[in-house]
Amino acid sequence: MMGRQERIVFLILIFRQYFILMAVFYKSIESPIGILNLCSDEQHLLSISFDGELCEQNGSVPDVLVETLKQLEEYFSGTRQVFDLLLNPGGTDFQKKVWEKVSTVIYGSTMSYVDIAKILGSSTFCRAVGMANGRNPIPIIIPCHRIIGNNGKLTGYAGGLERKRWLLLHEKMYSGKSGLFSDES
Repeated sequence: MMGRQERIVFLILIFRQYFILMAVFYKSIESPIGILNLCSDEQHLLSISFDGELCEQNGSVPDVLVETLKQLEEYFSGTRQVFDLLLNPGGTDFQKKVWEKVSTVIYGSTMSYVDIAKILGSSTFCRAVGMANGRNPIPIIIPCHRIIGNNGKLTGYAGGLERKRWLLLHEKMYSGKSGLFSDES
């Protein structure tokens, strides 16, 4: 039987082995809303960030990044409304539940933080939904920009409200829908 110190050393070794063996890949895309930096492992998209600087990786790029680049280009050109990618966003169980519900908000539509909270079981979850939405590591693909305030106003977006506005107006233009949020001007 292992003692406490031996268990800790064992867990550290397991942890180090897992993370040393897990390869991470990066690729950037120039988009109408600025540079997007993509991160993946061999199979799954892990994150998209609005870092503002191109980051390129030498060597091969996994298929998931190639496909993500293709689908984002289609989205920005108005020919893609649904993404079909393998995702692995890191987060708590609650955050993942929120992102799962956010992913059901269809292109050209919006829901409020309260709507998502009610779907999860209580309108009192509204603030927690907002926090989880703000920590979404895969914006655009997990469409957190489609979540707005209960009053129809744009609120909070990790990429900035101007990007959120642009994404919603872009979807409005290609979906033919109107009235996505109250201050569309």
